[in-house]
Amino acid sequence: MRTVAVVGTGLIGTSAALALTRRGLTVHLEDADPDAARTAASLGAGVTEPAEGPVDLAIVAVPPALVGKVLADCQRRGLARCYTDVASVKAGPRAEVAALGLDTAHYIGGHPMAGRERSGPLAARADLFEGRPWVLTPTPDTDTETLNAALELVALCGAMPIVMDAAAHDRAVALVSHAPQLLSSLVAARLENADETAIRLSGQGVRDVTRIAASSPGMWVDILSANAGVVADILEEVAVDLGETVTALRALQASDEGERRAGAAGIEAVMRRGNTGQSRIPGKHGAPPTRYETVTVVLGDQPGELGRLFGEVGALGVNIEDVTIEHSTGQQVGHVQLAVAAGVVKPLVTGLRERGWAVRD
Repeated sequence: MRTVAVVGTGLIGTSAALALTRRGLTVHLEDADPDAARTAASLGAGVTEPAEGPVDLAIVAVPPALVGKVLADCQRRGLARCYTDVASVKAGPRAEVAALGLDTAHYIGGHPMAGRERSGPLAARADLFEGRPWVLTPTPDTDTETLNAALELVALCGAMPIVMDAAAHDRAVALVSHAPQLLSSLVAARLENADETAIRLSGQGVRDVTRIAASSPGMWVDILSANAGVVADILEEVAVDLGETVTALRALQASDEGERRAGAAGIEAVMRRGNTGQSRIPGKHGAPPTRYETVTVVLGDQPGELGRLFGEVGALGVNIEDVTIEHSTGQQVGHVQLAVAAGVVKPLVTGLRERGWAVRD
């Protein structure tokens, strides 16, 4: 594959274009908003000049509701030999493509499981897809050339291909992406009119839960509109759990000891279910989850401090598996939580303290 057209230069389209240009491909950029395409081009994502003939692959990077319309226009123009899209919902666009009578032999649905809270070309990154799953949803009439082109695209972007049925994909993303987005927004919405004193007590827990609540509402309305029924089903199940949890919490305040025990058992049960579910999330490089120990280092708010810390951890021969930074409200310090293998905790703590770092017990 040497030439690609990216139609839609938002976060995903521009990130794919950046990854491809980095690998030496010629990328032609299109967008309904010419300024967005020019912005993407200025970032090094490609050129805005049309291709002289059909490109090897066209990536339709538009909201789910527009995939059919945009694909029809691309095929009418003979833009490419093969086509794919990157919409986060697959069954609806596939049905529309079939209803429009489009060429489905040279089209394959796709969805890279990557994103950010920010949107638009300026939020794009060439490494956005590295190590992330990229779902492909071929139909029985998808030809081998098209599947191979999509697989090559995934490889060039550093992602991991996963072939799925479109409906199964939509059920899966409703559970692991769409419902969590709404739940994060619901928790964050409780903070809208909260007392400032409460807000100042915000720690890493609420930051983790509400991080994706900063996402674009308009973008998510487009996504959820295409998968609303499945997401609603999941939230109904969550609502049942919430109702039972509320009942258990009320029971903890009861005067009857039996009720209090029942309430405690209810809370423990839902938290144990949560432990089990969380433990199933794949760990590093998609491997089974590994339990690491956490070493917390107090970090001053000076330029280069984080890099110096990482350098000294590396000099001690320790690999950092994950990192979280928690900022202290009203203070010029933060707490860096380093996830490391259990066997290296003691020498790491000793080594850092010898080098002058404040390590929390």
